[in-house]
Amino acid sequence: MTFSLLARDPETGALGGVAATGNLCVGAWVLRGDPRAGLTASQGLTPSTLWGEDALDMLRDNVDPVRVVAEVTERDSGRDTRQLAVLDPAGRVAAFDGAANKAFVGHRSGEGWVAAGNWLASGAVLDAAARAYLEADGSFPSRLIEAVDAGVAAGSDARGTLSSALLVVALDRPPLSLRIDCDDRPVARLRALYERTCEPGYREWLDTLPTRKTPEAT
Repeated sequence: MTFSLLARDPETGALGGVAATGNLCVGAWVLRGDPRAGLTASQGLTPSTLWGEDALDMLRDNVDPVRVVAEVTERDSGRDTRQLAVLDPAGRVAAFDGAANKAFVGHRSGEGWVAAGNWLASGAVLDAAARAYLEADGSFPSRLIEAVDAGVAAGSDARGTLSSALLVVALDRPPLSLRIDCDDRPVARLRALYERTCEPGYREWLDTLPTRKTPEAT
């Protein structure tokens, strides 16, 4: 019922994720992130938010994503109806596709990125999202939005698209967490919301906030 893409920006080291679904509140359900640890996308027919949280805990201990995914999924007897994607700060990725999720279910991955989805119109959704991210110009967040937009255009969730979300975390910037929880055009609304965060007044305010690199900024 969801597709997502997690990526590491090779230029800045920032970590970002986008997701869209035919259900409500995809950001709250799917995306978790910590710039010191990595990103997770936990989704599926019966998604477990615990998977994302537990995976992040292991990433904080510098556990390899392949091992993270194996351990988190193997200890859950309900794993067949869930899906998990993991990205660490070095850009290493891993994913699990529960066999009982509704088709199309699967994932794609490359250097510094992973896209995963279930209950999709077809695998072309993931192919289009990955291609759009890799070929897009502009800022890292805007490239992620291009990815989710392309995935929606390629078929999206087989039921349609009702919510979308963007999460970007970095050591030298405050977190960017944008969510459209219920809308007929959630990706368009997500893009418009992101563009508002780029307006001079808001960006100047962001520059004054504490980050992991400058925790006492004022």
